[in-house]
Amino acid sequence: MPTGKRERGFSYLFVLMLVGLIGLGLAAAGTLWKTEAQREREAELLFIGTQYRQAIKSYYELDPNQPRLPQSVDDLLEDNRRPEPVRHLRRAWRDPFGGEWQWIQSQDPRGIVGVHSSSTLAPLRTSGFTPPFEGFTDARSHADWRFVFDPPAAPRVAQ
Repeated sequence: MPTGKRERGFSYLFVLMLVGLIGLGLAAAGTLWKTEAQREREAELLFIGTQYRQAIKSYYELDPNQPRLPQSVDDLLEDNRRPEPVRHLRRAWRDPFGGEWQWIQSQDPRGIVGVHSSSTLAPLRTSGFTPPFEGFTDARSHADWRFVFDPPAAPRVAQ
């Protein structure tokens, strides 16, 4: 049975609309996937940063009579100040955002006191932080998330 002039192109139009709707759905799914991936990397950054801060604290507190800060990540991986080497950090973690870790140096006493990411990406999480992360609220980039061990001040000797 022949089709009328009015019915021509209807199937083509239907297929074009279907392709457009599928494209919109894929774009929405891609955006959702990207957001979820960034949330996972932020959670990983919080975990790894905490590991570095705890390793620096452990290194500092290993010898209470002569506390000192590590000079490099190698000191955290294998501390040779004792007869048996001590591992304060299991491995050198990578930055979840693909950049290089930035080491935070202390002048007195000299050494590494913390790390932060080199990522300039704005974090999705900007509130709801609990101690010791309360300083991360309203950070403009992941580089503002600084994981720092603050060594106690040396006691002053009375004269």
